[in-house]
Amino acid sequence: MKVYADYAATTNVAPDVVAEITDVLSNQYGNASSIHTIGREGRRILDQARSTIAKRLNVTPREIIFTSGATESNNLAIKGVAYKNQHKGKHLITSSIEHHSVLHVFEQLEKEGFEVTYLPVDSHGFVTIEALKHALRDDTILVSIMFGNNEVGTVQPIDEIAQLLKDHQAIFHTDGVQTIGHMPIDLKALDVDLFTITAHKFYGPKGVGLLYVKDKTPIQFQQLGGAQETKRRAGTENIAYIAGMAKALELATENIASSNIQLSQLKQTFINALQTLEIPFELNGDMNMTLPHITNLYFPFSDVEKMLTILDMNGVYVSSGSACTAGSIEPSHVLTSMFGEHPRTKQSIRFSLSHQNTEEEVTYIAQQIKKIYEMSR
Repeated sequence: MKVYADYAATTNVAPDVVAEITDVLSNQYGNASSIHTIGREGRRILDQARSTIAKRLNVTPREIIFTSGATESNNLAIKGVAYKNQHKGKHLITSSIEHHSVLHVFEQLEKEGFEVTYLPVDSHGFVTIEALKHALRDDTILVSIMFGNNEVGTVQPIDEIAQLLKDHQAIFHTDGVQTIGHMPIDLKALDVDLFTITAHKFYGPKGVGLLYVKDKTPIQFQQLGGAQETKRRAGTENIAYIAGMAKALELATENIASSNIQLSQLKQTFINALQTLEIPFELNGDMNMTLPHITNLYFPFSDVEKMLTILDMNGVYVSSGSACTAGSIEPSHVLTSMFGEHPRTKQSIRFSLSHQNTEEEVTYIAQQIKKIYEMSR
């Protein structure tokens, strides 16, 4: 049996999305910036995709900027706000458990003279409103807190943070990559200024994403060249993949409730199987305020590198954390923020499931872990 359980790293492209992309690739090759008939057809498809996405997120089409994915969107949001608003202050706030496409940008800005406060998290992976209140200053110009964590699945109180910042000059950005398809996303109600999305986390293609920029948000756009994206992001638009992302977002937001019930049941089946097989483990994160598809477990008997290799050899495909740090022997920065210098930072595995997984598959994963546990004894 082969079981893919690393959907937080990436998803397969849904058949309907493949069909959409293939249709556009096969039948529309025009440049959306060209004014002739072929170019206008490309523009029509691009505008239609933008409108579809905007409707699903409850924003206006103009507030959507298409990018190459989450890394570009996060870079644009953070650098764009920092550079545009530095005359108001140079203090920035983020959390210690952000994705590296956020953390590394803040580290670079520190080298350029900005001051960054990295908010700690508790042992369940949550940022507290009290910690943010304490860190917030008159010269704070940006707060960037992710919505759902990609390693342990904890969901941050984004609505409370937005409310706290309502009367402050600080602009609020959130990396919402892991939440699409797992939480209803109404960006107007959420009241964030900037929101990052990438298609390959919800059964769309890799290499395409977007940044929501709330109307009138002061931001300095980074990519220079042509007038694409109303002069906000130069470069010829990847129309086929953008159309694919729009289709993927439609599919991902149609049956969130039923999908989440299925994922929660799969998670519980997996945990029950581990308990039945008497495998020692501990949960990293929280079973309640969490994304339903992510389960991060500490196995005190494990050598994670060896464990991942054995699981791979037996057809179980999982990871020890973010796909962007795969192969690293460093402990997880997320787990280190939660637990400090604890063995679990190097002895934990993330299992991220999909509605495509079955109870038979998660039981099979537990059985393979049981074999590893027996070997370790």
